[in-house]
Amino acid sequence: MPELPEVEITARLLSGALGGAQIESALAPGINALKTFEPPLSALAGQRIASVRRRGKHLIVETDRELALLIHLMSAGRLQLYDKHAGPRDRTSRLLVRIEGGRELRLREFGSKQAAWVKLLAAHDLEQDEALATLGPEAWPDPGGWAHLKDLLAAPRPLHTLLRDQRTIAGIGRSWVDEILWLAKLSPYKRGADLDEAEAEALRAAIVETLGQAIAHYEQAVSLPIPDKLPMPLRIHRHQGEPCPRCGTVMQAVHFEDYVIAYCPTCQTEGRVLKDRRLSRLLR
Repeated sequence: MPELPEVEITARLLSGALGGAQIESALAPGINALKTFEPPLSALAGQRIASVRRRGKHLIVETDRELALLIHLMSAGRLQLYDKHAGPRDRTSRLLVRIEGGRELRLREFGSKQAAWVKLLAAHDLEQDEALATLGPEAWPDPGGWAHLKDLLAAPRPLHTLLRDQRTIAGIGRSWVDEILWLAKLSPYKRGADLDEAEAEALRAAIVETLGQAIAHYEQAVSLPIPDKLPMPLRIHRHQGEPCPRCGTVMQAVHFEDYVIAYCPTCQTEGRVLKDRRLSRLLR
């Protein structure tokens, strides 16, 4: 799933390439992806792209006439810029924005869920839209000091859940939360309300370092057109069964229906292997 680093590099590359470019037309082949009807997509014709920016995991394409495309890539979407229009065989396209000079900005989605979505909004309605209005503060570049972060997470819920809750803090998802908690040496099941000062500071530093390093990696490794699969510099997520990069212990995992928590027992859980519900069911 594209998370803060992936969406940030997308916004940077597209903003640099599209700033000032005139829109010729816009259409939504994936009609289910378009969640608004007023103003219509046709209102974009003739407008110029002012910027492409990020808020949480959302992309915002702003025009010079105060319209904005609000886009959520969900788990399998990509916003990509091409030098030619999509052909009839491209069944992945959900939104096509045709740009002067023959270029085309495409929201493409891979897989069968078709969950990515787009809204066309007046700029003055953007921040009031529920998708943005309910977001917590940005996880990067500065989630606030340890005391502020401790207040944000002061709930009797596991850190792995809290950090992925976009209403609590915006931008972190299933991939990068594993990396952050490993770097901070915190159990994914430690409750936010139980963080002490040292743990909150370690978590704050891990969030900034992990996300910042990922973005720096993408700055060097990614260029336009943005690839279908980004080279994610993950060391923990999806690496269960491999040695921990810090201590060498075999990393473990807890499996859920649609995601996996990866962790190091030595670094994060005081040597305890967490109960894996998938394996528990097999042993009944």
